[in-house]
Parts: sequence; C-alpha cells; structure tokens
Amino acid sequence: MERPENLIPREEMVKILRDLAMLNAGRTTNMGILQKNNVEPMLYLYSKYGIDSAQFSKSDRYYASLPEEYERIYADVETLLESEKEEVEERKRVNDSLQTIEREAKRAAKRTKDTLP
Repeated sequence: MERPENLIPREEMVKILRDLAMLNAGRTTNMGILQKNNVEPMLYLYSKYGIDSAQFSKSDRYYASLPEEYERIYADVETLLESEKEEVEERKRVNDSLQTIEREAKRAAKRTKDTLP
C-alpha cells in the first residue's frame, strides 16, 4: 500500500489508539458519562489530535498493511495502558493509605478527648 501524504506519525498514532481504547472502555463501563457530557469518542479524538476521519482511516489502513509495524504500534499502546494502570493503582494505594491514617487519627482524637470540663 502506498504511504498516504498526510500519514499520522507513528508516535501520535500510538497516542490516538491508546485514547481510543480508553474511550471504548469508558463507553462499555459507563456510557451515561459520555452521553451526559456529549462526548462522541471519534469526534473527540479528531478534535484533540487535529485530524479527520479520512486521515485516521488512511493512516490506520497504511499501518495495518505493515503487519510487523502495526503489531509494534499495538504493543506500544498496550505498554502505555499498562503503565497508566500501574500509576492509577499506585495513586489509589496512596490515597487509601492517607484515608486510613486520617480515620485512625480521628479515632485516636476521640479516645483521648478529655471528658472533664
């Protein structure tokens, strides 16, 4: 297949596909949030990356015509998603720990309250 004139660069394609995966996951998890905020995933991506459907489609087909490259692109997408998942899980662990410390501090404050006037 011939390389399109306005081929989306590989690194940007990885980001677009990562965002698309996240939007699709959001859509299957809680479609109401996207609808409530009037977010149509593909239109959002086109706007965010300054591309249109034809450019995305041609770029996707071009990369798909290069199976090894396409596989590497999706491997990079998976790596990004996994890294972001680990970051979110770490933030959740920290947040949970902070909430536990806060609860324990409140309990300790209640136990040590002076009952004398």
